[in-house]
Parts: sequence; structure tokens; C-alpha cells
Amino acid sequence: MALITLRNLGVTLSGPVISNLNLTVGAGDRVGIVAPNGRGKSTLLNCIAGRLDPTVGEVTRSRGLRVGYVEQNVPIALMELPFADVVRQVLSAEQAASESWRADVVLDGLDVPEVLRQRPLSQLSGGWQRLALLARVWVTDPDVLLLDEPTNHLDIAKIARLEDWLNALPRDVPVLICSHDRAFLDATTNRTLFLRLEQSQVFSLPYNRAREALEQADASDERRYHRDMKAAQQLRRQAAKLNNIGVNSGSDLLTVKTKQLKQRADRLEDAARPGFLERSAGAIRLANRGVNAKVLIALDDASVETSDGTLLFKSGKQWICQGDRIVLLGKNGAGKSRFVEMIRRAIIGQNGVPEAIRLTPSLVLGHSDQNLSSLADDDTPLAAITRLFELGEQRARTLLAGAGIGVDMQSRAIGRLSGGQKARLAMLVLRLQAPNFYLLDEPTNHLDIDGQEALEDELLTQEASCLLVSHDRSFVRAIGNRFWVIEKRRLVEVDGPEEFFASAVGQMA
Repeated sequence: MALITLRNLGVTLSGPVISNLNLTVGAGDRVGIVAPNGRGKSTLLNCIAGRLDPTVGEVTRSRGLRVGYVEQNVPIALMELPFADVVRQVLSAEQAASESWRADVVLDGLDVPEVLRQRPLSQLSGGWQRLALLARVWVTDPDVLLLDEPTNHLDIAKIARLEDWLNALPRDVPVLICSHDRAFLDATTNRTLFLRLEQSQVFSLPYNRAREALEQADASDERRYHRDMKAAQQLRRQAAKLNNIGVNSGSDLLTVKTKQLKQRADRLEDAARPGFLERSAGAIRLANRGVNAKVLIALDDASVETSDGTLLFKSGKQWICQGDRIVLLGKNGAGKSRFVEMIRRAIIGQNGVPEAIRLTPSLVLGHSDQNLSSLADDDTPLAAITRLFELGEQRARTLLAGAGIGVDMQSRAIGRLSGGQKARLAMLVLRLQAPNFYLLDEPTNHLDIDGQEALEDELLTQEASCLLVSHDRSFVRAIGNRFWVIEKRRLVEVDGPEEFFASAVGQMA
């Protein structure tokens, strides 16, 4: 029995976002919703939740259906409330008086430590804030759960815990998940909707198997499209010949026949609608200026410390060589970002860097942190690019457009860009810096799956040397050829990431 039905759904905001979408959601469905940045995923969830009316078509929900929607961002009004109060706040007065235990059950189910339950959300990590929103919705006992980018800001252990929690839900509770985390989608879904402006596709498969089916369907569509376009061209050539003969002979029959051929060609072209030609929200390109040195960075037992001097770990003797793509693994708080920042400061020549870090003189850095802090919110993309690099305005506008920053957004404050647009702008800055060493802290944050795969392809194709931190398991597996793990206050090289991933799951068991 269908709990939610979408019929010919279409949404137009500043332009068409969704069109002619048909979908049914029944008990037990775990639907992954996949699309490039800005292509309507959150809009679709808002329509299903009843928070936005579609422009055309309809959304039908079974009578009395309670829909729980976990949105991406924490409302400002909740930031100063303690974690537990954020959850209890949504209980009715009667429930709060007699069933406050409901909140405790949800918090226990998500393994929220007692010490965090009384802290305001503003003092917690982005990952705990996301889980607070989830707990706040789940305590209302919804019949359907909608999750918008649920793994944003979660470390690997919390992602694993969320996977376990979702898979332990009653099987009759449908869950719809918008996510760019491929491994998470594979672990939690049994259906996949590839949301497209035209010809959205649904497969009763988890993400990776659905992706293979989509590629086969797209290949078939492409063959049919080219065949139909070729047939339409032949019809138009025939029509042109008949038209010339008809004009010269004055034959009304040939004029009618010419019109019919043109109409057949029009129908073929209109029906083609090549969904397989839909593209990502913007291209990602990198550069590698190369370097002659074999060893780029040498570490001689460098110490990584907190701001008050507490030792987090020591590096031991380690080397980063040309062609290395090193993934740095460790639990939250182990010092990964501090280590990356220490390397960055050493490369740019800041004071206070340990002598235990030695660099080849020809090293040129390309750096991006997880908050994209090199991009000022009050700057504009056009001003930033033209100031940082010797580019004419037209060249800068062309590069920005290619990265998915349209002309209408190029003079808009960077703070008003979406996370995906800002991430692509950061990748463009990296490309123009033409580095020979990349230092990347959570580079896939905010990138859609097309963007993640483009970044993977560029790092591999450019044979880029890099040190990176990521909680994206698919990205780590695709990119890394060396792996460092922070454990017991030491930096240890391991053969691969799987043991660390498994231990992260064990931490939450």
C-alpha cells in the first residue's frame, strides 16, 4: 500500500526545478534521492513534507500520516538550548509531564553521552547538532522519516552509528534520504531515485547497483537519441527536396507531404529529451605544475599539540614523496586538522613551526580547509578571482561560469552562495594556484556525487601529490595510495583504511 504518491509533480521557483515526477513510497521503502547540487532534492522533501506546494501535479499522503523532516541546518533559535531540551521541546505539555522518558529513549538510542545532553548546541560539534535535529524529529514518533544530508559534519564513527540506527528502525517505517555519501546510501537504502529535471529514474536497488543500472539506461537512451536525431535529419532533408520540387511544380500534394515530414521530424526531436545529457552543477579541474624532488616533506618526530601545549601525537620519521596520496585517519579530536594546519604553516613560512618539518624548496601549496575559510563571505567570486590571479574580467567570468558560478552569482557575496557553489569556487582557486602539493581537509564537504567523482578523477589524472583528511569512505578508498592513522599518540602507517573503518564502527557498538 502506498503511503505517499507523487503524480506528475513539477516545481518552478526562479526556473523549473522538478518536472513530471512520479513516485510511490510504501512501507519498508528506504529511498536514496540523488542529484547534483541545486537540482531540487531539498525542494522535493519540502513538497513531500507539505511545507511547499508543487507548481503542478500533486502529493497524496495516506490519511493521518505523520511526516518527520530532518532538515540540513539548525535553526538559530535552538542554538542556545541544551541538547536534551531541544529534543523535549517538541513534546506536548501532556507528554512532557508524563512521558519525558521518550526523549531519554531516543537519546540513548543515538548514544548521546550524558555529559553532552545539558550543553547548548552552540557548544557542540556540527555532527552532534545534526543528531540533535534527528532526535528532535524522531521523538514525535513519525510514520515517515525524511533526512536531508544527514551525514554532513559526522565523523566515521557517528556515520556508522547512524547507519545502525536507521537499519534498526521498524521495517514498516519508510525513510527518504537526500545524500551525497555513496557508502552511506549503499548501507541504508533499497531504492534509488535519480532526480532529474527531465526523466527522473527510479531503481529498486541501493546506490552503486542503481548507478550501474542508470548508466545502462542512459547508454540505451543515448543510442536511441542519436538514432532519432539521425532519422529527424533525414526527414528534414526529404522535406527540403520535396519542397523544392513542389515549388517548381506547383503541386499542392507535395506541399502537404513536406509539411507532414517536418511534423514527424518535430515529434521525434521533441520526444527525445536526452536525460543522459544532464550535467553536474559545475566542472572541477585541478593542475599540477610538477616538481623534480622525490621527497617533498620530511617529518622527524614532529609534535602536534593543542593550543595549551598538550601533546596530541608525534609523527615519528615519515616522508611525503612525489605521487603520494596520503589519507590521514583518526578519531575526532586526535589532531588531524591541527596536523594539516601545522604542515600548511610550514609551507607558507609562518613562525613557530617545528624544525622537525623539512620541505623541498620548490614546494607550491594548494590548500583547502573544511570550512573553506580562505573565501571571505563578504567578498564576491569575481573580485576574489581577479584579485588573487592576473586575469582579465572576461577570462575570470568564463572560468567562474565553467565552475558553476553563473553570471548572476559572480558579483554576489560569497556568503550567499550554496555550499556546493562555494566548494566549486574553492576548487577553482586551487586550480589557478597551479600547486605541486595539495593539502585537503574534508574536500568533499558540500560536493555532490558528480563533484566528488570529478575531484577523484582530477587528483588521479594529474598524478597529484596530496595529504588529505576525509570522512567520506568512498572517496578515501578511491584516492588513497598511502594511509596514516593516529593511534596511541603516534602516527602509524597502515596498509589500507578498512581496519580503521571497522574500528570506528566498533567504537559505537
